[in-house]
Amino acid sequence: MGVESLLVFLIIGAIAGWLAGLIVKGFGFGLLGNIVVGIVGAFIAGLIFPRIGLAFGGGILAAIVHATLGAIILLVLIRLVKRA
Repeated sequence: MGVESLLVFLIIGAIAGWLAGLIVKGFGFGLLGNIVVGIVGAFIAGLIFPRIGLAFGGGILAAIVHATLGAIILLVLIRLVKRA
């Protein structure tokens, strides 16, 4: 993986984590936390969405949507665990 690919990967993770934090109220993790939430969210979405037949296509916008939806799922799960 080149430096440019890693930079794009981190930027998409940060954007996805930030968007998920805005959508799921009460979660703000800072820049590093948003990157981690976005990357983990993309991993979760990569596991779940193909199994249920969802595909977003290619490109950066599709990657951001994909990672954001996964990050929302992650934040909702974190909220449910914290309440339990």
